[in-house]
Amino acid sequence: MSDRRKKGPLSSLWETLLHPDYDDEEMRERQVVIEAANQLQVGEFQLLQLAYREWYGKDLPEAQVAKLFTDYMLRSDVPHWARHYARNIVHGCETGTIDENEPRYHRYDHEYGKPVRHGVRRFWIAVFWLVLFVGGGILAAELVTDNPASIFPPYLETDELPKQKP
Repeated sequence: MSDRRKKGPLSSLWETLLHPDYDDEEMRERQVVIEAANQLQVGEFQLLQLAYREWYGKDLPEAQVAKLFTDYMLRSDVPHWARHYARNIVHGCETGTIDENEPRYHRYDHEYGKPVRHGVRRFWIAVFWLVLFVGGGILAAELVTDNPASIFPPYLETDELPKQKP
């Protein structure tokens, strides 16, 4: 753990103001996790869950989720097993040995790989109703006004507009 995390928030603010690169040094460990998560197209915390499963052979226990989340997101504390896993993912993606669409990398994505049923049909039904609604509104406005000032809302007639004095 860095010296900054042992100090209070005001001293860490003071440290950042005196040494602006201090945050960059601390984020270097976390940057590997961010890059690996981007390569796999998953969230950072999902990558931590995958790393835990790879290292320990079981899912992350519920009791440790809050602590891991707090340590990682608020303190930028990256566990050694997550750093190792992230480096392997980045190296594998760079060498082409990892397929980011492989289902094992998306085991925590509940919607991943599920096809949308009747997706094209639903799209055309939505388009139909949208055209009917918008077109019907324009048609109704055109029928209601006798001498429109414009075709756009508000549908004012030229009689309702103030007369300009010559």
